[in-house]
Amino acid sequence: MKQSADVPEITPAELNVRLEAGDAPSLLDVREHFERRIADLPDHGQHQIPTGELLARLTEMDRTAELVVYCRSGSRSAWAVKVLQDRGFERVLNLKGGVLAWRQDVDPSLKAY
Repeated sequence: MKQSADVPEITPAELNVRLEAGDAPSLLDVREHFERRIADLPDHGQHQIPTGELLARLTEMDRTAELVVYCRSGSRSAWAVKVLQDRGFERVLNLKGGVLAWRQDVDPSLKAY
């Protein structure tokens, strides 16, 4: 895990290793609904809560679970990580570079957008 600007991060390669090993953290996709239809990470039962709905839907997530937050490029998810940390989530990580980095580093078959 790496940390950037006070936001703890995990790289796509690091997350992929954990997913393949069965050591999957909970995933939170904060992109808009239409973005998921274009490209997404493998299905691991991720929560899908757009950033505009995050504050209203905090109770849907387990505050004690390790949580990896992602978006298209990592900016919205970095914001979401800070919001979650401010509200008592202690084990939350930003997916560095988001879906774009996942496509570049893990799965080049994903559609770019």
